[in-house]
Amino acid sequence: MKIRIKGNSLRYRLTKTDVVKLTEDGYIQERTAFINQAFTYALKLTDEEQLSAVYKDNAIMLYVPKDLVEGLADENKVGFEGIDGSLHLLVEKDFTCLDEVAEDQSDNYPNPLAAKKV
Repeated sequence: MKIRIKGNSLRYRLTKTDVVKLTEDGYIQERTAFINQAFTYALKLTDEEQLSAVYKDNAIMLYVPKDLVEGLADENKVGFEGIDGSLHLLVEKDFTCLDEVAEDQSDNYPNPLAAKKV
């Protein structure tokens, strides 16, 4: 799982394993360790109707309605988004990059634009 923060926008990108774990366990998290503290970001399934996010104790928790995750593993569904106050929230599949990158992308979804690149 990756997170991108820009202004009032949070974007979570999920690998295949992340989607399976979220669907089966209802929770996924990543942790980044700094010298004197850690930053955590997570997704948790909820019975609520809208996406929402909370920042507390050096952690961002994104609450995801269960029905939004249904079908995410399917090929045609790319992700979902919502607004929580002034915060724009986006959760999407992590596709393989079309450019050469050093990171391991073996668990990413195939990029739908790869067939168009010649």
